[in-house]
Amino acid sequence: MANERNYVSSEMDITQSTDVKVIDSFEGMALREDLLRGIYAYGFERPSAIQQRAITPIVAGRDVIAQSQSGTGKTAVFCIAMLQVLESATNETQMLTISPTRELAEQTQKVCLALGDYMNVQCHACIGGKSIGEDIRRLDYGVQIVSGTPGRVFDMIKRRNLRTRNLKMLVIDEADEMLNRGFKEQIYDIYRYLPPSTQVVLISATMPQEVLDMTRKFMNEPVRVLVKRDELTLEGIKQFFVAVEREEWKFDTLCDLYDTLTITQAVIFCNTKRKVDWLANKMREANFTVSAMHGDMPQRERDAIMAEFRGGASRVLIATDIWGRGLDVQQVSLVICYDLPNNRELYIHRIGRSGRFGRKGVAINFVKNDDVRILRDIEQYYSTQIDEMPMNVADLI
Repeated sequence: MANERNYVSSEMDITQSTDVKVIDSFEGMALREDLLRGIYAYGFERPSAIQQRAITPIVAGRDVIAQSQSGTGKTAVFCIAMLQVLESATNETQMLTISPTRELAEQTQKVCLALGDYMNVQCHACIGGKSIGEDIRRLDYGVQIVSGTPGRVFDMIKRRNLRTRNLKMLVIDEADEMLNRGFKEQIYDIYRYLPPSTQVVLISATMPQEVLDMTRKFMNEPVRVLVKRDELTLEGIKQFFVAVEREEWKFDTLCDLYDTLTITQAVIFCNTKRKVDWLANKMREANFTVSAMHGDMPQRERDAIMAEFRGGASRVLIATDIWGRGLDVQQVSLVICYDLPNNRELYIHRIGRSGRFGRKGVAINFVKNDDVRILRDIEQYYSTQIDEMPMNVADLI
């Protein structure tokens, strides 16, 4: 086995590091010229709060834990940092990012390629559901950045097609979700194959205790850029609830809202795959046009649905929480929780689909009588206010 890494044990509290500097322009970060061109061509003008604080310590080689709410440009934090420290002259794999879903891994790849447009950078998405032969071919040819899901990445490392000897940085995106889904063992397995000097960057919108416990095991005096929970206000996102006494009433409520949904693009969240399929079929039977997506669908189908939705050909997407993280479709300004999420952390990921990075958005929660307690709990947890939906909701979108 390539030289095993030992877990670093260091005591760590959950406060923001004192040495975090705020740099409020991309020029001020002393980034390479060809990367700056890519950043501006991508449409960024000035860095978001998390970008102002987290890019420079990563570039400086420090282990970093970055927490910031959905839609604040976290993906660009590590993509910019990776591109800045990349050695363009070699095709060896130097950067590895791991994400909990295939769509998120592909989105990271797209952001890297777009920001690195003037740098001739090679970035490959290494994910389940795609051809293993193609992965092997690309990795053997040489790619500087790999963005993947844990299972396929570990498989490629074990087969020795993904060579880790020149790896400089490991990024674990959506770290809280990674642990929830039971990826913990796979992450440790991958980690053991990395060179001892590998820099580790953890990214998440929420930072539960188990994530912090995990960081003690394999991060070296990390710089912590943490947004406290009461600062996780969902600014720019108006949140409403619609009281539906019983489950059966939700469907009619949704049909009444359909015209409002199609003014923009909307994502409707259900808690189970079965419910997604059921709701999509019922909407179609009532002659409404909708798309649906969940983790049991073949990868090809998921890709096609994503492409349609991104391109605006489909305007209403019904999905499980596989869609609740990090997927940025600029036009989404309305999110509906057909079911309230099973845990509080998911709420911020879901409604963060709207109002991305300073844009306006609306979230509507369908609340049955026995959901009122959950809604109040969410309000308290995020120090936010969720009001009854007004009649003129379409004017707010």
